Amino acid sequence: MSMDTETIIVTIMGREFRINCSEEEREGLLLAVSYLDKKMQQIKNERKIVGTEQIAIVAALHITHELLTMRPIKSFDTNEFKRRIKSIESKLDELLPGKENQ
Repeated sequence: MSMDTETIIVTIMGREFRINCSEEEREGLLLAVSYLDKKMQQIKNERKIVGTEQIAIVAALHITHELLTMRPIKSFDTNEFKRRIKSIESKLDELLPGKENQ
């Protein structure tokens, strides 16, 4: 991976920004800029928010929410899951007729 960086100019909400990035990061950064610009334009049009700072904050909240709802649950407890399954199986065994009656 090259550590050489270049300065690229991106436009978000009609404003130009100079950003340093490596060649490997360039494509991902441009995708992120495009996504952010579209999200901010959408918020501006739908919510009639005028201030760029407010639009940026609302966009950041929306994008953060999207990210958090897409990531896998880190605190999944396999043992607790197995315990619950066994508990449900036990309850079903109590409620359903035994196999010997079928």
